[in-house]
This record gives sequence, C-alpha cells and structure tokens, in this order.
Amino acid sequence: MSSFIAMVLLPMVLMTAYLFGVARDQYASDAGFTLRQEETPSAGALAGGLASMLGVGAGQSNTRVLYEYIRSPALVARIEARLGLRALYSRGWPWDFFYSLPADATIEELTRFWLSMVRIAFDEASGLMSIQVRAHDPQTATAIAALVIEEAQEMINGLNTTARTDAMRYSSQDLTEAVARLRAARSALSSFRAATRILDPAADLSGRMGILNSLQEQLAAALVEIDLLAEGAEGADPRRRQLERRIAVIRSHIEDERLTLGGAAPSGAADPEAPDYPELLARYEELTVDVQVAEMTYRTAQAAHDLARARAERQSLYLATYITPTTAEMSEYPRRRLLSVAGFLFLTLTWGIAVLIGYSLRDRG
Repeated sequence: MSSFIAMVLLPMVLMTAYLFGVARDQYASDAGFTLRQEETPSAGALAGGLASMLGVGAGQSNTRVLYEYIRSPALVARIEARLGLRALYSRGWPWDFFYSLPADATIEELTRFWLSMVRIAFDEASGLMSIQVRAHDPQTATAIAALVIEEAQEMINGLNTTARTDAMRYSSQDLTEAVARLRAARSALSSFRAATRILDPAADLSGRMGILNSLQEQLAAALVEIDLLAEGAEGADPRRRQLERRIAVIRSHIEDERLTLGGAAPSGAADPEAPDYPELLARYEELTVDVQVAEMTYRTAQAAHDLARARAERQSLYLATYITPTTAEMSEYPRRRLLSVAGFLFLTLTWGIAVLIGYSLRDRG
C-alpha cells in the first residue's frame, strides 16, 4: 500500500495540483491555407509550349518548403521580433514550467517551445496545410496565427521575386546570345556575297544553265542548216564553211560552259574567272542553314523572354487562405481531465509492473 501511495497517489496529487491549480488556460486559433499557382499561359507560352520550360508545376515542392519554413528558427525569430514571443510565453514562469518558458530563453529553446505550441498538418495529396496556434489568451493566439500567414505570404513573395529575377536574367542572356549569333550568321552571308559578287549562286547557276541551253539550241539549228546545205548545194559552198566555223565555236562555248558548271573552267576559256559553282553552292547552303538556325533560335529566345516578362508582371504563386485565423471563445488546452486519466493509468501500470518485478525477485531470492 505504501508503494501505491508513493508511486501513484502522490504523483497524481502533484500532477492534478499542477494541471488544475498552476497550468494556465490555453486558447487555440486555427487557420488553413494552400499554395495556388497561376497556370494561364500567355501568347508566348502557347507558341511553343514554353510554360513547362519555365517551371510550371513546381507548387508542390514550394508547399513543402513553406511547411519547413513554418517550423524553422527563421520564422520564430521574425515573429519574436514583431510580437515578442518570449514575453508572451514566459508570463507563467517559473510556476507553470511545462507550458511556459524563461524570458531569457535562447532561440533554440524558443523554437522547441514553438513546435509544442504550434501544430502543423500538411496533406501532400491535396496540398492543403492547416495550423493550430495556442496561447494564454484568444487574441494572442489569433495574432500569432495571422502573423504566421503573413510571414508565409512574404516568403512566397520572396520565392516569386527570385524566380522572376532568375527567369528574366537567364532569358535576357539567351536573347543576347541569340541576337549575336543571328548577326554573325547574317554578316558571314553578306561577306560571302560581297567576296563572290553573287547574291544567290543558285539563281546565277540557273542563268548559266539558260546560256548552255541556248547554245545547244543554236548548235542544233546550225547542224540542221549545214545538213540542208549538204543535200542541195553543188561543189564548194562558202556558206558551208561559215556554218562549220559557227558550229565549232558553239561547241567550244558549250564545252566551256559545261566545265564551268562542273567547277573546272579550263585555261584559255572565254571566262577564266568563272566561279566554282559546286563549291559556291555548298558554302552558300551552309551559310543559309546557319542563318535559318540562328533565326529559329532568336524567335525561341524572344518568345521565352516575352513569357518571362509576362510572368514577372503578375504573381504566379500566391497563398490562398481557406480558413482565416479563428478566435477561440473557450479554453481547450491543456486537456486536464484527459491528462489526469492518462497519467493515472500510466502510473498505475508502472506501479503494477514494479510490484510484479519485486515479487518475482523476492520469490527467486
């Protein structure tokens, strides 16, 4: 019986005296919020699906960041600076030692006490987050809960600002590089045209092909004409010799044109400085492809820059409060009856185990 009194009744008396006589009432303020992200794409995003490239869909990870921020010493320090948490929670010290803390508590001690007074629930499936803040009067609990939401919104604004700044900086760098690449490609094409004095080798080659076709038509006409002279003329005809010379000259020009088109104009040809068309065409096509790729890169960079600018002009991530901080009308904590019953059961179970162990040791001895 003495052991029961020492291990159960006496601790229960002390616990009950503390809970009902010393522990101050605590009022709870509930609030709920979630992170929402603006998902309406701008015209730049629709022209190329750039929204996914710039990080749409990152709200879930930001919610996890917000959850950890509310539990961090950084938030506790900010609320302490604005509201004075130490002064609010040290009013019952040292008598109410369990539900209060010293006025000179360190930030680590204050953070541990904060986690005992602020309960955070986070549903990862829906992204909903709820908090319950307890204090010794309802107005203080409501004020602390409102400050938590305000500080969370400021943290989200900081994330938005950082994301906008980074997006604008990176898109501006990409756009600058795309402009420089486009200018270099166009400059190389202009230098090629200035050096060869040919605007379009393909068009120039088409003109050469026209000359070759014309010469071939003239050769065919001269051959027909000389055949007609051979059938109708008697003896030597001076027109025949002229036609033969004409045919020889046309054939010479045709051969020169073919060599020119093949890229190997012979020395002594009518145009010894004729361009090497195969090489010119290859170089021209290479420069043209460079210009086209540079233009495509520029258009993509410009669209990304416009999208980043559009996102910078609006708040893409914001805190949506679905439960504003409530003001309690009655004290819910500490749960004195529940704690008393739980304490009595725990002490009784401990006493019973101790008695069984004592009897077991006595029987063995």
